[in-house]
Amino acid sequence: MIISTAIPEEQLFSLPLCPNWWYYPDMATVFEKIINGEIPSVKLWEDAECIAILDISPVNKGHALVISRRCYPTFTDAPLETVCHMMEIARKIDRKQREVLGASGTNIMINNSPASGQEVPHLHIHVIPRYDGDGKTPVFQKDSYKDGEAAAFGEKLHL
Repeated sequence: MIISTAIPEEQLFSLPLCPNWWYYPDMATVFEKIINGEIPSVKLWEDAECIAILDISPVNKGHALVISRRCYPTFTDAPLETVCHMMEIARKIDRKQREVLGASGTNIMINNSPASGQEVPHLHIHVIPRYDGDGKTPVFQKDSYKDGEAAAFGEKLHL
C-alpha cells in the first residue's frame, strides 16, 4: 500500500544531483533515479521530504529503506528537521513490520560513509524486520580500552 501526500510535479523532478563523491562525482545515485521514476520500486511511503521503499536485496523480507528526497551524502550533511522526519517514518515502518509481518524486533541502521559500509552516497535509513532465531544479527568485533584510554577518548569526544 502506498501512502502518499500530494507533491507538485515540479518538486518531485527538479532536485539537484547529489555529490556522489566516492564513486562518480556529478552522477545521479540509484536513489535519485528511483525518486525521479527512472527505476521502479515498491513504495511504502512518499511525501515532500522522503520516500520509503522495499530494499531489493533484503536482509529479511520487508526490509525497507527510508530515503531523503533531497540528496545528502551522509547523516551529518542533512538538516536536523529532515533526519527527524525520516526517523518518524522509520518508526511507522517499524510498527507496521511488527504488526503485519510479526517481526519480533527490528534493526534501524544508518551507514555513514564508505568505512561504515555505506554503498550509496545518499542518506537512507534501513528498517530491517527481525525474527527470533533468524541468524542475521549484524556482529561487530568488540574492542577494549587500555588503562586511561576511555577517559582520553571521553575528553576528546565531550560535547
